[in-house]
Parts: sequence; structure tokens; C-alpha cells
Amino acid sequence: MEAKTISEELSVGPQIAVDDLPALAEQGFRAIICNRPDGEGADQPVFQEFERAAGDLGLETRYVPVTAGKVNDDDVAAFGAAMRELPKPVLAFCRTGTRSATLWSLSEAGRRPLADILAATKAAGYDMAGVARRIANGGKTPTDTADRSFDVVIVGGGAAGIAVASSLIARRRDLDIAIIDPADIHYYQPGWTMVGAGVFEAQTTARTLGSLIPRGVHWIKSAVAAFEPKNNAVILDGCRVVQYQRLIVCPGLKLDWNGVEGLVQTLGKNGVTSNYRYDLAPYTWNLVRKTKSGRAIFTQPPMPIKCAGAPQKALYLSADHWQRTGTLKDIDVTFCNAGGVLFGVKDYVPVLMDYVKRYDASLAFFHNLVAIDGAAGKAWFDVKEPDQPERRVEMDFDMIHVCPPQTAPDFIRVSPLADPAGWVDVDQATLRHKAHDNIWSLGDVMNAPNAKTAAAARIQAPVVAENVVADIAGRAPTAHYDGYGSCPLTVERGKIVLAEFGYGGKLLPSFPKWLIDGTKPSRAAWLLKERMLPPIYWKAMLRGREWMAKPEKVIAH
Repeated sequence: MEAKTISEELSVGPQIAVDDLPALAEQGFRAIICNRPDGEGADQPVFQEFERAAGDLGLETRYVPVTAGKVNDDDVAAFGAAMRELPKPVLAFCRTGTRSATLWSLSEAGRRPLADILAATKAAGYDMAGVARRIANGGKTPTDTADRSFDVVIVGGGAAGIAVASSLIARRRDLDIAIIDPADIHYYQPGWTMVGAGVFEAQTTARTLGSLIPRGVHWIKSAVAAFEPKNNAVILDGCRVVQYQRLIVCPGLKLDWNGVEGLVQTLGKNGVTSNYRYDLAPYTWNLVRKTKSGRAIFTQPPMPIKCAGAPQKALYLSADHWQRTGTLKDIDVTFCNAGGVLFGVKDYVPVLMDYVKRYDASLAFFHNLVAIDGAAGKAWFDVKEPDQPERRVEMDFDMIHVCPPQTAPDFIRVSPLADPAGWVDVDQATLRHKAHDNIWSLGDVMNAPNAKTAAAARIQAPVVAENVVADIAGRAPTAHYDGYGSCPLTVERGKIVLAEFGYGGKLLPSFPKWLIDGTKPSRAAWLLKERMLPPIYWKAMLRGREWMAKPEKVIAH
């Protein structure tokens, strides 16, 4: 039989035969738990046969029989006791392994995060979504029903969540809407590039979340633990249950700082910084002003990431400062990109390459940052060039700006809403979930092939709002998302290349060429970024005022 590893201490699997025991002992197992009641199947040995044969091999055994589909709290306690008492590693089995995986999941509740439990069992091929509520309840069978119920529940109070709530209220003020988010502060994240260049002050990019929740919308200040789409329910930490008629999922993505070995230990010191964090962006500007010579490295991880242009924006603005102060000639500027192109939309590459040459920056494609030692000033990259064996290279640095690896949040990746890569699985035009008709998603967490930017969320919010309202009225989707995203590439202080594009890299400019030609550096685009976009964000996007964001209507044929 093939045992599936759940943890370092436990593997689970389907029914084993007595003849399998010697091989299991050779594999290093020291104990066996039988979770299948005797007599459940005609071809099934009784437990006493295993007990005798295992004893002869020096294996300990435990009999914790569980009726299929009826895992009770006493069963969980017995399994937990067996795991504490038996020597490790342990193999647990039943007819398919599902009961054993379920018992482990429930016995680990309270000791491990729910997302970690669901991820471990999912990796072994066992879906524990059906007992997520019990896991969230400490492994005990919940006795409660829904704590609250709403017409629309929105998971996430970031740019996408607040914007879609406001767009819904603008269309249907009678809707009972709740936003679920545990945060206290809401950040204007596009501003952090400017903070890192000394243009904005960090505090101008932060406001209390409570001040931005639209009037009449309920704010549930809690974290989401799991989803039960079959029950139209969201499970919160502590096993509180919120039910919905329609669900909108937009919690953003996860910055995986631990995805680079040694990074967490050195962030914010030793010349290691990142504009992807509110508290670190000011340190970027401090480093830029302090650096007079040596090597400055800027990194970009594998896609997808939030605002794919941000890593090189930091490079351009830093190099521009060094050029203006006469120190650029003494600084080796290097851009290490895990991908193979400077920018994903080819129309913007020529003008960006002009700036790469202007700043005499070295481009290191297919270089993915995997480890860093800030105190020693060393970084290591895995290099995966096409048709070449993978290799690891070491680089010294005096300053390094890191863009961390990024994934969907853990509670999304292990949920029934996720695609195989972990992102919420939506139709890219309507942003409706492919499997659950009363669920929509927008922002960074969903899997449509668009740029993950605030500008994209600004366009997506009215599309989702329009389609949710249409669904409430019993109509088919009426709005269409074309993949629009915008990336104001700050190539120098005072000039921006305003990249605007949709699905397939199609250019989608918002302004006539005489005003802003997106393929060229522009002073007007800089003024848009510096002066106009922040108030548009705070006073329009988050307030349901859809300036230049009216959804494109679906044309019926």
C-alpha cells in the first residue's frame, strides 16, 4: 500500500494486509492505528491478526474504530491519545484513509492553524472542507447555527472590498451588506513606491478602516477561517458562522516573506528593504540617500505578483536620485528578475530599456532570490535559464530592494473556491465563480489573467456590483471586464510611463495621445500619479463614484 504523509509523525492510507507489515516496518514505521471497525468488509482482516503480526515485528498497535461518516468527539479524543502515546512515525488506516485523515485533522485543531491542517491533508489527497467548521471549533462538533445572515458578504476590506461595497450601495441602498476584515488600518499601497523615493510621507497612505466602511455596511472585525459554499456560509475564527445570499471574495494576496531564507531576520536593517511594506518604504528612501557606492540589487520573484512594475519602479527612482547627485557612476545597479522579460507587455519594453541603459543597470533574467544574509551582504539566486541546468549564484550587495514571493492567502488556497494554483477560480469576463453561481471575486486573489493592481480593482468593482445586482433581479450578467490594469512606471522623478493594458496585452489607454502617450515618459502622467490618483482613490473609488470606471455592458445576441 502507498502511505500518504500528513505530518512528520503520521502517514495515512487505505486498508492494509497483514503481509504489508514487514515492508511498513522496513520503511521506518513504529506504530499502526486501525480506524476501520472489524467486519466492515468481507475481505478485511480483523484487528487481532494485525496486533499479533505487528507485535512479532516490534510494531505497536492501537484499535480506534470509527464508523464511516460518524466521527464523534470521543473518537477524536481516542485518536489524539493514541498519537501522544505511540512511538513515531505512525501509520493510520481505514478503508480509504479518509477517516484517519479526518481524525488527525480534528485532533490537531487548536494546535495548528486551520489553513495548515487543510493544506496538509489536501497535499495528501484528502479534502477536509466538510469538517472545517469542526476544526475551527477546536475539533468539537459545533452546536450553533449561523450567528448572522446578510444579503451580500464581502471578504476583505482592502481596495477591492471597500470599492465593491460602495458600488453596490450606489446601485441598491436596500441591500444588507457585511464586510469581513480583521485589520484596523487601510493602506493606499500604490503610494509606497513614492514613499520609497521621498515623494510621499508614509502616513499619507494610511487611514483607519472604520472610517472607510460605507455608511450602512456592517463591519465584522474578524478573520475568515474557511468557506462552506454548499451551505452559503463563511466560517470565522472561533467557529462563528456568517451566512450569505451572495458572496464576494477579495482579501488580496499573501506576501510570503518567509519564502526567502533569512529575509525576515534582516528586513529593515543591513541594507535590506522593500516598498511592499508600509513600515519599510521610508527605509528605502533612507538607504537610497545613504548609498554612495557599491552594488544595489533590485529583485522580482516569479509571477503573479502585486503590481508587476513595482520592483523596477524602485530601481528607476533610486537610480535617478543617484544620477542627479552624481553618485550613479560609483554604484553597480542590478535588476534580478525571476522572469525572462523586463515587462510583460512588449509595447512598453523599448522605452523601459532606454532607461535601463540610461542608468547603466545590469539585467539578470531568470534569477530568483532564494536566500539572503544581510549582515554578510550576500544574496543567493536560483538561475533557471531555458534549456540549461539550474544553478545557484551568489551576489554581494550594499543595498537590496526585495520584492517577496506572493501567493493567495492560506485560507483561500485550501478552500473549495480555489483553482489548482490556489487562486479563486472565476470567469474572466463576469468575475463570477466557475462552480458557485452566487460567488464573485475581484482584486489580487482571483485567477483572471490580468495585472494585479489597484487600477484593475477600480474597474472590476463596478463590474462585480453590476452583475451581483443583475443576479438579485434574476437577470444574466450585464457587465464585462476586459482585463484592464494600469501600471504607472516611475522611470524618473517627474516622469512616468503610463502603462494601461487589458487581456492579452491589448493597449487600453484612458487618455488621447496628445495628452498622455503611454509608451513614452510623460510629465502629465507623473502629475496624474502624484496629484490626482490619491484623491481619486480615497474620494471616488472607495466612495462608489465610478469616474472613468463605468462597466462595459454585455451585448446580447
